[in-house]
Amino acid sequence: MAKAKVELNKKIILGPCITEKAMIGADKNDVYAFNVTKSVNKHAIALAIKEAYQVTPKKINVTNAGENKKAYVYLKKGDKIEII
Repeated sequence: MAKAKVELNKKIILGPCITEKAMIGADKNDVYAFNVTKSVNKHAIALAIKEAYQVTPKKINVTNAGENKKAYVYLKKGDKIEII
């Protein structure tokens, strides 16, 4: 069962968006950017983030970015995601 959840998360979350702007947002505002598949919705992204990183997102914004989507995940103050 756990392996199935990990495979599902890999299909939803393609990876973190590691840019200078994304790193500044993570440091100052607790906002993390992820590349996600185009067919997923905010609820599925929230569940995948919760399973993968053990944090509950406060808010999620999604933008279309070419073939995929970019999800901006807002966390509560004090919550962190270790990307690197």
